[in-house]
Amino acid sequence: MDLLDDSVVPEHARSVKQEAREFAAEHIAPNAEEYYDSGDYPWEVLEAGMDAGLVAQDIGEEYGGKGYDLAQILAIAEEFYRADAGIALTLQLASFGCEMVEQYGTDEQKEEYLRPVAENDQISGLGVSEPETGSDLAGMTTTAEKVDGGYEITGEKYWVGNAVEADWLTVYAKTGDGDDRYSNYTLFIVETDSDGYEAEHIPEKMGMRASKQGHIVFDDCFVPEENVVGSEGGGFYVLADFFNHGRIVVGGHGLGLAAAAIEEAEEFVHGRNAFGRTVNEFQAVQHTLSDMRIGFESARALNWRACEKVADNEDAGYWAALAKTKSTEVATDCAEKGMKLHGGRSILTDRRIARVYRDVRIPVIYEGANDIQRNLIYRQSR
Repeated sequence: MDLLDDSVVPEHARSVKQEAREFAAEHIAPNAEEYYDSGDYPWEVLEAGMDAGLVAQDIGEEYGGKGYDLAQILAIAEEFYRADAGIALTLQLASFGCEMVEQYGTDEQKEEYLRPVAENDQISGLGVSEPETGSDLAGMTTTAEKVDGGYEITGEKYWVGNAVEADWLTVYAKTGDGDDRYSNYTLFIVETDSDGYEAEHIPEKMGMRASKQGHIVFDDCFVPEENVVGSEGGGFYVLADFFNHGRIVVGGHGLGLAAAAIEEAEEFVHGRNAFGRTVNEFQAVQHTLSDMRIGFESARALNWRACEKVADNEDAGYWAALAKTKSTEVATDCAEKGMKLHGGRSILTDRRIARVYRDVRIPVIYEGANDIQRNLIYRQSR
């Protein structure tokens, strides 16, 4: 049975899903263990993804991309993350933040910054989280002070994908101090070779090791006024809308990881003997595998329904939070059960199930920790 079959996928997204599956089988899966062990940035795989037209193609055709919509990006995510989450994250972060520039930026910004990313000459990133602040978007302390001709950014950002590798980032900084804490933030395009921008990789992570995150220190980093994305004070609302789309795709991260865990578990129990029969013949094992399937199919149905809702801007925050929470937690559960079925072999680091087990701990946190998603679900369901 094909866990990630295209029966629930909109017809227009099926061809790119097949392209992503073939690319993942040829370029991601065979290199997954090597890059996990080394923790290196997978430049060669990223360049292959660019050549295949599967990187940064959510940017519109008028700026050099293919204009892939949310369903197409979700379809790619499922396939990439089943093959390897670390490499997949690198490929999908190559255009991170571009959606906001395309939707809210000026024509000049789009031409100068989006086109090089869409044409795979540059990569981007997004700087939001800070060393002491993650999910509280209205509690960030990095400031952008108005000066002649622009702004000077001072502060720190953490967990920034491509902080070292990117050519430019969309950076979220505080520009006001009003009573409405949600109107105090602004988004800026910051070129990474700017004076006052210093970035280094954070210490190695337990999972998704082929994706590199960084720690940025801004020291009076000057940004010209024309690099404001949208309007001053509108950053929180732009980012909130962006994350609704992103959480649908993160749900796809969970679905790909859950599929990987189920595949590994089923292959193992059908090939291992114990007490005179194969392990899959034990009823307890069959029930465990059944529970994994129940969780997976429920999450996938929800995720694709939520994709349509968010694309149509119908209670987008509610549906995005539902999908992200369910899919990433199902991935965690499937990985845990897969480890259990592997027994002692689950702790061997060369096992795919062990890599999946480490990787699933990360999507439950990024794009808004799942406890925050539950807050959103409750508030927006009333």
